[in-house]
Amino acid sequence: MELKLLLAYNIKPHREAEYYRFVMGEFLPAVQNLGLYMVEGWQTAYGSYPARLLGFRANSNVDIPRLLRSPEWQEARDKLLRYVSDYEERVVPARNMFQFFIPKDR
Repeated sequence: MELKLLLAYNIKPHREAEYYRFVMGEFLPAVQNLGLYMVEGWQTAYGSYPARLLGFRANSNVDIPRLLRSPEWQEARDKLLRYVSDYEERVVPARNMFQFFIPKDR
């Protein structure tokens, strides 16, 4: 079964410019080097869902659950956490449509 990694979070106030520079210049390239590629990115315009939802799929030789335990992923995620709050990640069966999850604190 093909899997998808979903990341949901809010950007910390007054960190938007730094966040964008980090994500575009460091986070996405690092994640791509690990074998994940972003297939979707969503901005919540209204409601109590986190502001960002990113979806990633893996190259055929990448095991997402194993990758999430790797030091390389943990380093990339820890750096992202400098710029975001309310972070959650979820591995779900991949579908070719919009997917989301209900965050734990909702």
